[in-house]
Order: sequence, then C-alpha cells, then structure tokens
Amino acid sequence: MSGDKVRASNGLEITVERALSADDPIPLLLICTSFNPERYWSPELASILRRLRSRGTAFGALDSGSIILAKSGLLDGYRATIHWEMLDSFAEQFPEIDVVPDRFVVDRGRMTAGGGTTALDLMLALIRAQHGHFLAFDVASQFIYEQERLGSEPQSGITIRQLANQAPALAASLQLMEDHIEDPLSVREIANQSGVGQKDLERLFQRHLKTSPGRYYRNLRLTIAQRMMYRTPLSISEIAIRAGFNSPSAFSRAYKTRYGFPPRRERL
Repeated sequence: MSGDKVRASNGLEITVERALSADDPIPLLLICTSFNPERYWSPELASILRRLRSRGTAFGALDSGSIILAKSGLLDGYRATIHWEMLDSFAEQFPEIDVVPDRFVVDRGRMTAGGGTTALDLMLALIRAQHGHFLAFDVASQFIYEQERLGSEPQSGITIRQLANQAPALAASLQLMEDHIEDPLSVREIANQSGVGQKDLERLFQRHLKTSPGRYYRNLRLTIAQRMMYRTPLSISEIAIRAGFNSPSAFSRAYKTRYGFPPRRERL
C-alpha cells in the first residue's frame, strides 16, 4: 500500500510502481496474499478499499486475500471462498459471508479463488464471459492447461482422485483421514471403513506412500496444525483441538517431534 517493494513469503522482492490510492480509476482490484494476511490489513487500507467500492471498483481475492476483503466489510452478504486450509476458520470468523468450498466464486462484483490453479480457472472463466470461448481456449492453450475446472468444483482431493483407480482402498482411507482431522479414527476403523484388513492397508501405505497409516495420519494432522498456526489467529489450544489432539501438551510434544521446536515458536 505504501508503494515500497513487496517481499513475498519465499523472499522474492516485487517492484511496485506506486502506492494504492482511492483516487485511482481501478475497474478491478485483485488482492493476493499467503501466510498471515491479517498483518497486511489496516483501517487505512480498509478505508481506501471502501472508497474504491464507492467509485465502482470490483474486487477479487486469491488464496487468503479474502480475509483482507472480509475485514474491510466488502464480502458481507456475498458468496465467497478461500484456500481450503482456511475454510472452516474463515466461516466462523465471518458469519455474515456465505462461505463455500468452491474452487472460485464470482458474485456481483466480488471474485474469490482458493489460490494456485484456481486463479487460472477464474481468469479463464472471466475471459470466456467477456470475450467468448475461443479466446479462453487460446489462452488455456498458451498455458498448456488442459484441466480447466468449474468454479463450483471442490478445492481439495486431487491426489485422492488420482489414486482412486490404482488403489481404491488407499484413496478411501486418505479421504477418511481428511474428513476426520478433529475426531481421528483408529487405523483399524479406517481399514474397516475402507473395506480391507488392517495389515492390507499397512501394505498399501508402504507400497504407495512409503510410510505407515498411523504416521501418515499424524503428519497430516500436524501439517494442517502448522498451516493453522500461520494462517489463522486461533490459539494453540484451539489448534490442538482442531488437529485432533486431546491436550495442548500432547500436541506440543508431537509438534516438537515433527518440526524440532514447539508450536509456540511459530507465534514469536
């Protein structure tokens, strides 16, 4: 917003031409953020965005950028999405927004996408709506992009879909794990619901993922917990519960074993 260089989360610096101003004629303003988007929000930024709205600017947000629009009051009463890792906390934090798990959403001058390839899907949908199918197809060809998806498709589960034909029981077990982060199932329960014996499931994990079901499941929950540490304002105790740990101390021990330091260090 200041006009200074912007440093991305990977350390890459991006040159900015000038500061954002409410007096600029901006037909569409896209906001792209990643980790800790709240630190980039300010009352001053919100004021500029609302003044741009009064001048007819349409708004879009990629990845966690929806939080900037939401905190500025620009998504109230709209359908919107955000990166799948933040969907639940986003819906809880902003109940006035109709939060959906779609790849992207276009609703009356508000465009939100989950990030990554969903931004490309959104771009192609906008090109198609304004300039027709031929140009959208030509742009997709330039990007060598053949997997264009509808906005209403869910964001997650791509790896699971890829495994579905090769190892359906493994795909089913992975889906069960994703569906039961806060209330973890035992490996035996997962095997039973996936239609195989526990030993068979263990062999499938070793063959395809080079790990055990239990270790994969715990690492999945810890990965999601770490992302919540970066992407949400939830307390460590709340994150422990959402990641399926029965106490903050158990969560802290598992986190330190996985990452080499306790979770509180992520918040320093």
